[in-house]
Amino acid sequence: MSLSVATILAESARRHPDKVAAVQGQQHVTYVELWQQALHYAAVLRDRGIGRGDRVALLIPNVLDFPRCYYAALALGAVVVPVHALLTPDEVAATLRDAEASLLVATGPLVESGAKGAELAGVPLLTTITPEDSPYERLEGLAADVEPLTTYEPCEASDDAVILYTSGTTGRSKGAVLSHLNLTLNAHLSATEVVQLVRDDVILGCLPLFHSFGQTCAMNAGFRAGATLVLMPRFVGAQALELMQAHEVSVFMGVPTMYLGLLDAVAAGGRPTPLRIAVSGGASLPVAVIDRFKDAFGADIYEGYGLSETSPVATFNQPVFGRRPGTIGHPIWGVDVEVARADIDDHVELLAHGELGEIVVRGHNVMTGYWRQPAATAEAVVDGWLRTGDLGVIDDDGFVAIVDRKKDMVIRGGFNVYPREVEEVLARHPAVAQVAVIGLADERQGEEVCAVVRLTPEAANRSADEVAEDIITWSRGQLAAHKYPREVRFVQEFPIGPSGKVLKRELVARYRR
Repeated sequence: MSLSVATILAESARRHPDKVAAVQGQQHVTYVELWQQALHYAAVLRDRGIGRGDRVALLIPNVLDFPRCYYAALALGAVVVPVHALLTPDEVAATLRDAEASLLVATGPLVESGAKGAELAGVPLLTTITPEDSPYERLEGLAADVEPLTTYEPCEASDDAVILYTSGTTGRSKGAVLSHLNLTLNAHLSATEVVQLVRDDVILGCLPLFHSFGQTCAMNAGFRAGATLVLMPRFVGAQALELMQAHEVSVFMGVPTMYLGLLDAVAAGGRPTPLRIAVSGGASLPVAVIDRFKDAFGADIYEGYGLSETSPVATFNQPVFGRRPGTIGHPIWGVDVEVARADIDDHVELLAHGELGEIVVRGHNVMTGYWRQPAATAEAVVDGWLRTGDLGVIDDDGFVAIVDRKKDMVIRGGFNVYPREVEEVLARHPAVAQVAVIGLADERQGEEVCAVVRLTPEAANRSADEVAEDIITWSRGQLAAHKYPREVRFVQEFPIGPSGKVLKRELVARYRR
């Protein structure tokens, strides 16, 4: 069966040729213009020997050249390898080597680290948005002198389309291989059934496009719907508010840290813009934040769930089933989500609704495997189910709720403590702007519960010891004896990963006794 992710942009160029597809600063590009630019880029890549199955790496922030290069590579039947924007040159080189990339395209401020990484890996480099006297070849200049492709190359639905490298919290990063079917169907369902985007929507493109959430839900789904994507290279709450006002943004998609950034900007005097819908994923969002956001922006936040390995959307609070705050909704169409025993690794033993276990997923969205790591693939996909590493429960109405990551769970005095549950409670404390709960090694209890807190501006003027004691005393009345934090640490800013998640492993390393 023939299918290509490139169809998403090609079809919207045919159906909505004069509609603005993407905005970056003062640049407004229509669908037909964006598709023609991608076909020009594709011609350059073709002349450099890129063809079906070759890996083309992209080190590009949220600028117009990301979709241009992304769809250019896909139009040739090549495989896109997005590279995290925060990687060091050595890490870039490691990704290029592992993917056996044939070419790297790097853009603007990322060119220097990309050039060093490409040199270390022995991979050819093309650049965009570089000065005229740059020593590196400029893709946009080359594209101006070639005849564009007339259309995209047909691919099989099962062919590799994108390799998304995981964060690699321990050991070697793994490349989740996603097929044209995985990504096209996930984008189609996100646009039509999950978020239900419409042609008049304007989406703030602040999620990194090198990450699965931004790539599938904002870019691919947005283009599938014929919506407009307003690109934001780096998220800053106050600047996001300005863009939302200037472009009359109707859809906001973000991770919890972005929602907190918007609320901080409003608290500092920024003016919120009314939204039609808000979508959250990537990590759990406290219900208290959902309520505060509704008060400020007039929009409900719809939470969903997924991983790079699931293209990424697996569940969502979909209109057809209703919305239940604090849950990640129901499985999307054609996908099964269940809970299995977490203490068994070699097979999947499903549990009844209401029982706590590991979330497992199967369906059209599950990756074809990890790039050239058969052992890791066999460990992750068992009996046809992807083991997610997340602990959760399914209620009698079919709503799925995430309790925590298996690896994040704290075991205090032999009792399981789920940081997500504690964070939900602490987020309601008036002094807490943001909180992450971690476990610290303890001789007596095995692990001790520690709350790492970013304070509200009002609380920041008080004594740290006084606020810490207040939080501990207050939480003692809200949580069971083994759950409330005995230790509180304060931060000005949390360490954030490329996808916007709080890096708890860095907090554990920082406060390890």
